[in-house]
Amino acid sequence: MDLNLSDEQRLLRESAERFVAESYDADHRRKTANDPLGFSPEVWKQFAELGWLALPIPEEFGGLGAGPVEIGILMEAFGRGLVSEPYIATVVLGAALIERCGGPAQKQANLPKIADGTLKLAFAHSERAARFDLAKVATSATKTAQGWHLTGSKIAVLDGHAADEIIVSAHLHDHRGPSGRVGLFLVPATAAGLAISDYQRLGGGRACNIELSDVQLPEDALLGDGANALPAIEWAVDRVMAALGAEAVGIMQTLLDTTLDYTKIRKQFGRPLSANQVIRHRLADMAIQVDEARSMALRAALKADSAPVERARAASAAKAKIGKCARFVGEQSIQLHGGMGVTEELEVGAYFKRLVAFDTLFGGAAHHYARHAQLGRAASTA
Repeated sequence: MDLNLSDEQRLLRESAERFVAESYDADHRRKTANDPLGFSPEVWKQFAELGWLALPIPEEFGGLGAGPVEIGILMEAFGRGLVSEPYIATVVLGAALIERCGGPAQKQANLPKIADGTLKLAFAHSERAARFDLAKVATSATKTAQGWHLTGSKIAVLDGHAADEIIVSAHLHDHRGPSGRVGLFLVPATAAGLAISDYQRLGGGRACNIELSDVQLPEDALLGDGANALPAIEWAVDRVMAALGAEAVGIMQTLLDTTLDYTKIRKQFGRPLSANQVIRHRLADMAIQVDEARSMALRAALKADSAPVERARAASAAKAKIGKCARFVGEQSIQLHGGMGVTEELEVGAYFKRLVAFDTLFGGAAHHYARHAQLGRAASTA
């Protein structure tokens, strides 16, 4: 298999890295971190102009028709700058779910708006009792003569406070009771009965918890024809884990580069730290971990459209392995910077915080080791 980037992919990487290097300095990150929105609307417009919001959207809806590998290239560049714009929530999750589950009219109404930057989305699925189990959905959607009534609670909704519409998962109920199917609903952020409580995320950006108190929606708020959306949710989350893994690789590479530069200029006993053989070994170990993480993120992206079990095992393997690598690289970087590593004067701490947040998003290493093993046992007995 040829793993070299194509000319188009190289151009994407170069343009993304150049934009991030020019736009995301320490002052910009501090400003957005203290902003109630958590990101810059002006930068979001630039994303649209550069075509990044249209990247994975099919061409028939104003997109570029790119795949998970291209998303990974972009996300790695985003990791280098700790980008906080709601790209994962709107493009990687929201657009993917509408493309996968929506009817023709719903796709035509929403996907072009995502591509041009006029529609921001969020995905509300996680619940307190679920413990990262995507199949556990307590939020209910009851069918009525006028449409649907939604009741329930969701937590850790990425960028939900800034979304124009929120895609909410709910257990479908009809006149006979629970159907056993999960549906996805497009809920306007201004809907009556929807309460949003947002907070700052570790490492930048914002998330929120939402409460749905008998939210009334029209019949066409349900994405698609009411078929069980759980397989699509699992598919989308696996793609997100590949994208987040690529972002973590960008963060880790920045920490490695920053630490290497610091050990070259920081002197002890008249010699640079990098002249110490033990320090060199630690830097070499960090570089190995970055390369291993990059390989796992690429593998997850390449498997994103494979059969469900193969795709899911690749995503869980990447999430668990990259989480372990990220923890090692982050801790080594902090230690090699000494006490300065945990101060706000240096950005090493901010990058490390984002890696800690990555390790818990959509399940930590223990959850994904168990999922990987469970899928392997199921495949071997099938």
